[in-house]
Amino acid sequence: MNSIEIMIEEHKYIKRMLAVVRKACYGILKGEPINYEHFEEMIDFIRSYADQHHHGKEEKLLFKEMQTHLGKIGENLITHGMLVEHDFGRLYIADLVDALKRVQEGDEESKLDVIANAVGYTHLLTRHIAKEDEVVYTFGGKQLPPEVLTEVNEKTDEFEEVARVKGIQDKYITLVNKLEKEYGI
Repeated sequence: MNSIEIMIEEHKYIKRMLAVVRKACYGILKGEPINYEHFEEMIDFIRSYADQHHHGKEEKLLFKEMQTHLGKIGENLITHGMLVEHDFGRLYIADLVDALKRVQEGDEESKLDVIANAVGYTHLLTRHIAKEDEVVYTFGGKQLPPEVLTEVNEKTDEFEEVARVKGIQDKYITLVNKLEKEYGI
């Protein structure tokens, strides 16, 4: 399978979850109680599907080859662009987890931090995905030598097969569908 097409397809599910996160934050803004179970599921999706599964493929396979084969432009694009944004996303989620814990412990003001970190993450990832879909993947797909792309595709197939056996794709696509229904999306 074409690794870039797979990653673009995964972006669709990630963007759908970002809409759920935003809708949950809007509920908090309107004074609705935080549904901690839903936030746990959203965070699990973000950490397991968006980060470990999706970003894992990018970082270990495609981006690694872009850094190796595409010179200074490839190195800068990945090291100072995409990987930095992946780390910022992880920071937002870690801070979101901390804020949720503080709210559960009675710190009502930390609801601001829940909203700020969750919505900040959605904004970061929305822009990040657009850059990848419109620039990074296109650049890598056109500039990487064909034999390197073939190797990335083969390794992506192996990565995907392990994930399929573990049920990763089914679990998280089902979760997106469930949460969209919960939030009327």
